[in-house]
Amino acid sequence: MSTLSVIVGNPKPRSRTRQIAEELAGRIAARTGAELLPTVELIDHADELFRWPAPAVDALAEQLRGSTFAVVATPTYKASYTGLLKAFLDRYPARGLAGVTAVPVFTTASDEHALAVEFTLRPLLVELGASVPTRGLAFATPRFDRREELLDEWFANESGAFAAAVPA
Repeated sequence: MSTLSVIVGNPKPRSRTRQIAEELAGRIAARTGAELLPTVELIDHADELFRWPAPAVDALAEQLRGSTFAVVATPTYKASYTGLLKAFLDRYPARGLAGVTAVPVFTTASDEHALAVEFTLRPLLVELGASVPTRGLAFATPRFDRREELLDEWFANESGAFAAAVPA
């Protein structure tokens, strides 16, 4: 059975970033039949991210490494992902996410930052070996109230890429 992890790098718990990521993950799970694993809010583990060994964080890293699909989400900070997300992803060696099909997600304050997801988080996920077959999702939070419509639109354009990633 395929599985889907949601990783949220927002320093604010229960954020709009989490909500966007989980709603997108629900669409991916419905399309692929993947089992949704518990959402990982990195802020809940911030005090352990720079410790080795850190059994709880190691278990979360293993959850992501063993997933078929992943939604990796962060707010945009200084035109990039948060340090919280970077600290977590730094736990993997090159190609450490091989076999994971990932969707990078940024929440942004405006469309001016829409490309940040493509030139920051996508290359990092690819460096770690993840397959990133879709455009990243840059979601402008001033449109949060229209998220159903906007997520449906993004998913309609990108969902074909997930069919090829479903294990036989």
